[in-house]
Amino acid sequence: MRIALIADAYPPLRSSGALQLRDLSLELARQGHAVTVLVATPELHRDWVIEDCGGVQVLRLRSPRTKDVSYVRRTLGEALMPFAMLRNMRRSPLAAEHWDGVVWYSPTIFLGPVAAWLKRTSGCRGYLIVRDIFPEWAFDMGLLSKGLPYLFFKAVAGYQYKTADVIGVQTDGNLGYFEEWVDFPGHRVEVLHNWLANAPDSGCSIQLKNTVLAGRKVFVYAGNMGIAQGMSVLLQVADNLRKRTDIGFLFVGRGNDAQRLRSDAAARGLENVAFFDEIDPDEIPGLYAQCHVGLVALDPRHKTHNIPGKFLSYMHSGLPVLATVNPGNDLVRLIQSERVGRACTDASPESLKAMVTAVLADVAADKEMPARCRSLAARMFSPAAAVRQVVEALRG
Repeated sequence: MRIALIADAYPPLRSSGALQLRDLSLELARQGHAVTVLVATPELHRDWVIEDCGGVQVLRLRSPRTKDVSYVRRTLGEALMPFAMLRNMRRSPLAAEHWDGVVWYSPTIFLGPVAAWLKRTSGCRGYLIVRDIFPEWAFDMGLLSKGLPYLFFKAVAGYQYKTADVIGVQTDGNLGYFEEWVDFPGHRVEVLHNWLANAPDSGCSIQLKNTVLAGRKVFVYAGNMGIAQGMSVLLQVADNLRKRTDIGFLFVGRGNDAQRLRSDAAARGLENVAFFDEIDPDEIPGLYAQCHVGLVALDPRHKTHNIPGKFLSYMHSGLPVLATVNPGNDLVRLIQSERVGRACTDASPESLKAMVTAVLADVAADKEMPARCRSLAARMFSPAAAVRQVVEALRG
């Protein structure tokens, strides 16, 4: 099939969405499909650029800046983004291309117009991959009230849901939110598990033996540090365990909360904590090889379900997890049923402190835990399984 994959993130960006789309596109090509990624690229000085990325054709389209800017500027940029993409695509050599299927990725919620135009001009089906439910989670977090901005975002999200023939959500717990969309003729909602390709350990620029964490059992968090993660509780746990010279906490990444967390750790005088800036994704396996437990954090105010990409990366590396997530999150059941770590839902430093020692005891006593982590990743979270499911849906 000739498949168009629409996104606002793709390498060299290092976000989890960019990596997922890279792995999905490469697997589509590996399975014999002709895939073209249409990606919004603010830093372009031309209207469009076509690249070959490992056998995947990537059409980069100039668009407004939407990342690392204020919320107002981001909203304006994202609202204009699909129309800039369409304008510049019509100027590219692919303007008259015919597609057998269209796939797009949310977040962002603003790519519906691009998907609708490609579907209409090619007469093909469309698959929407939903990795978080916005604006619902922003309302749950108190970032939005149910005023005009919320209604605007709700309408934009609703448009892309109507545009899709099939919507793939992360977990069973998210199916209920989309019940109303199933009523549209020809529409379907299904679970499409997250995916991540297995990567070799090619080393890492961060060497823990040269840091304050040398010789400790290291709990690592690698990824976005933002409001949605609610990571302050992790620093409280580190503070409560400051006398344990055998335990350390490592935070690697960027985000709106990154500098605040660094300052908080410094103000507390925590010598069992280390921070590093975002590293190349290819270095992640080498980083995890030096660690003992992976950390997952989601603010307890969330009401939707989310299995973060970092959880998948921990599983691929055979790294058990300690998770603090919102009540009812499907991730808790998954961790418990697969016996790949510990999880709590009360966001309590006391509960997490107890779980730190409990998960270390589990790892010491259960030598099969790393193998179970890798088995779960291969069985449930592979790009090959995701591609087969998406292609089948596009064929109808």
